[in-house]
Amino acid sequence: MLHDIQCNFVITERIRTQAFFAVAGNLGALKRYLFAKLYSLLVAPTQIIIVMYMPPSTATTSWTLKCTDLPQFDALEAEADLFRTDDKLHLRNLCNNSARCAGLTVVYTTPGHRKIVYDYSRQRVTGETIALLFHLADAVGLAERREAMRTGQRINLTEDRPVLHHVLRMPADFHFVRHDPMAGKEGGAQATDGATTLRNVHEVRERVRDFAERVRSGAYKSVKHKHFRNTIVIGTGGFKIGPQFVADALQADPAAMHGSAGRRLLFLSNMDPVDFSTVAGDLDPAETLVVVVSKTFTAPETVLNARTAKTWLVRNMAVGGITENEIAGKHMIGITSNPTLCQKFGIRRENIYMLWDWVNPRFSVCSAAGLLPLSIHFSSEVLSEVLNGAHDMDKHFFHAPLGDNIPVIMGLLGVWNSTFLGYHCRAVLPYSHAMRSFPNFVQHVDMESNGKRVALDGSSLLHRSAEITLGEPGTNVQNVLMQLMHQGRPFPADFIGFMEAQQHIHLENEALSNHDELMSNFFAQPDALAYGKTLVDLIQEGIPEPLREHMVFNGNRPSSSILMTRLDAFAVGQLIAMYEHRTAVQGFIWGINSWDQFGVELGKVLATHIRSQLSASRKTGASVQGFNSSTSSLLEHFLAHGKHPEPTSTEETL
Repeated sequence: MLHDIQCNFVITERIRTQAFFAVAGNLGALKRYLFAKLYSLLVAPTQIIIVMYMPPSTATTSWTLKCTDLPQFDALEAEADLFRTDDKLHLRNLCNNSARCAGLTVVYTTPGHRKIVYDYSRQRVTGETIALLFHLADAVGLAERREAMRTGQRINLTEDRPVLHHVLRMPADFHFVRHDPMAGKEGGAQATDGATTLRNVHEVRERVRDFAERVRSGAYKSVKHKHFRNTIVIGTGGFKIGPQFVADALQADPAAMHGSAGRRLLFLSNMDPVDFSTVAGDLDPAETLVVVVSKTFTAPETVLNARTAKTWLVRNMAVGGITENEIAGKHMIGITSNPTLCQKFGIRRENIYMLWDWVNPRFSVCSAAGLLPLSIHFSSEVLSEVLNGAHDMDKHFFHAPLGDNIPVIMGLLGVWNSTFLGYHCRAVLPYSHAMRSFPNFVQHVDMESNGKRVALDGSSLLHRSAEITLGEPGTNVQNVLMQLMHQGRPFPADFIGFMEAQQHIHLENEALSNHDELMSNFFAQPDALAYGKTLVDLIQEGIPEPLREHMVFNGNRPSSSILMTRLDAFAVGQLIAMYEHRTAVQGFIWGINSWDQFGVELGKVLATHIRSQLSASRKTGASVQGFNSSTSSLLEHFLAHGKHPEPTSTEETL
């Protein structure tokens, strides 16, 4: 059946450091499957490997190419079968191979004598697995797709947009060349070039810097002539989650602490009135600036919260001849791509900052959406370092060789774990309280980007995309997830730690500082997950027989460790870009569009019909109509509440 496979091969000792698959011609799915299984049978029992001649790369930039149509995909499925059946590939064995472990570590040195050490030796891979993943990446044209993203091609195919959040971090003198084949064509977007795009970005950045410094210095005062000491950010999704992470991460950083002294930064995203009450409850409106972030300025949650905040400001300050327009014009800032609606709401044109259509909310933290409130809170100098760190990681992602490229390796390992080994979840575990919001940030970036059911051509995927992301800061995580990870459902984890603490505490008579105690757990937990504890270990430890099975840990739980020099503004930027690009790599391999989010819209559309029904029923007593029986019944219970109070249980007994 395999007579049409054209290849040169030799059988050699099973070194398992290189496994090259090259099949000239277009094999059918069955033949490719049998070919992969033949490789599996040859490798596992006989300790040999087929080393094949690989012709020059035929990687294509076709965005409709599917990874499941490639022989490299089948080879990785065969590789995954080995890890499921071969006990010698248990992590307790693999981690004892020092040469392997050294080869599965990347050390990236960045400016200021800082490092990022990315150790993935506790992943369920060998050097050969990594080679196969890179062969798959080459076959789908990962490098070409990455370059298309870098140069501003319209890789967001469903919305006909480029993906340019990396431009938000570029210095003003950076040489950026766009290659947009649609620019200037009939029906295409307005013609533009890299220099124009970058100039527009820096015009907004300069406006942000100027306004933030005027607020911080007191040159820009409230209608009551007070300094603005409080900033409320109103926005949903990435417009809140990204800036929230940066605010939390820098809260205890010495430079950022100095910049934020005497200031408060709060985030309002939920329509639940409890959220507004909690955020605004103890604030002085006369010292409060409200930043409304909405790309279209039509999002119901954001617009309702903006109206609520505006009403709160006006009710508290519309005295002594101060008008509503004066209050909204002075106390409210808009960040949007729809300045017309923003002005109609009452925000002055000079207080509106631009969002471009290529700024996706979950990738927007380096746009005005994040820069303006964070610069007001921490200072423009601190936020410039965030941008510098993100740009540093952008350069690493776009230009470093794939084999030394941290986001690329992270993305390929994500594909390996989810698509081939079948893990449905992953954990992001920062050993830093300041990073407590980071798992939520990664969850949002990854799950909204890659939670897709179809490929770019609209055909159904033959595999699941994305993973469910969980996370807690260490050591909290040890009481939240570790029981499940060790003895329940296994899933991969990223451990993130820092060589230096943001704040130093070393109590007298304590052997270690608080940070060293924390990091002891950072180093121990990956080994505990990898090695586990066997029944033999428990017998040797003298554990009573009735307890032994309860205390067995199977191990073989994969993880990666990211060790960075310190958590400061530069590192925060690096982490943002690192995980953004990890998500992009997985989307490129899977052949999906990581840049749209139609899945978040359906419920919002249905909510508009519910909203109309509630309004009509409340105001005119209109009956519930046009919904299925379940929804109709729930709505009727909801609307009936409070109209005719039912007797309490006490009254019934009386």
